[in-house]
Amino acid sequence: KVIWTLLVTILGSASSLPVGDDSICTAEELAKYSITFTGKWSQTAFPKQYPLYRPPAQWSSMLGVTHSSDYSMWKKNEYASNGVRDFAEKGEAWVLMKEIEEAGEKIQSVHGIFSAPAISSGTGQTSTELEVHPRHPLVSFVVRIVPSPDWFVGIDSLNLCKGDHWMEDVSVDLFPYDAGTDSGFTFSSPNFATIPQDTVTEITCSSPSHPANSFYYPKLKILPPIAQVTLVKIKKNQLGLSAPYFNLPAKSNEVIDSIS
Repeated sequence: KVIWTLLVTILGSASSLPVGDDSICTAEELAKYSITFTGKWSQTAFPKQYPLYRPPAQWSSMLGVTHSSDYSMWKKNEYASNGVRDFAEKGEAWVLMKEIEEAGEKIQSVHGIFSAPAISSGTGQTSTELEVHPRHPLVSFVVRIVPSPDWFVGIDSLNLCKGDHWMEDVSVDLFPYDAGTDSGFTFSSPNFATIPQDTVTEITCSSPSHPANSFYYPKLKILPPIAQVTLVKIKKNQLGLSAPYFNLPAKSNEVIDSIS
């Protein structure tokens, strides 16, 4: 009876634990990755209203975090935090960093923060390194599209752990998102706050369905990727030092369309 009672108690406790994508990670204690962001925002791929000056097309710095399923930096169809709003609209990171730090202190859901330098043109690369932990195997980040009202690209909770091992490498195509805090249609729209605030939505070739929208390409089925992110696990040599990492070559992203 005692053993049965203990078993029921243990199973009851286990069933009440939060279940997330990272709950079954049994990989080695830590893993390091290089993360490379590749901008593919060219005038050939995205000819409509392509910003050539004041300012020209470019990318903000990358701000990211490694975390557990208890934390969310941003999520599609949910409201952006004040920190994400400031970053998406103005590229200001202080409030977002404060939100990340507070989440880490309260529920220990954050393992680390990482950042990579801005890219001064629509195409190009920037990279940095990050560290993940079995209890914090998820990666999220944001990069602001410059210029834009409140548009950004990023990843929400990418899980680098698969059971008992870390993924060796992963590449993800990125598409533009609207933070839902500014109502501008074009890259150079003046500041016009969205009241009440809307949720984060993906921008497509037909949504928002308005000819003034800078990403409105009604003859396309889907937008081409505006950026790509690649994560590669850094291998350890016999001395325990990180092996050298080489940036992967950027893939072509030219789109031939009758409206170009």
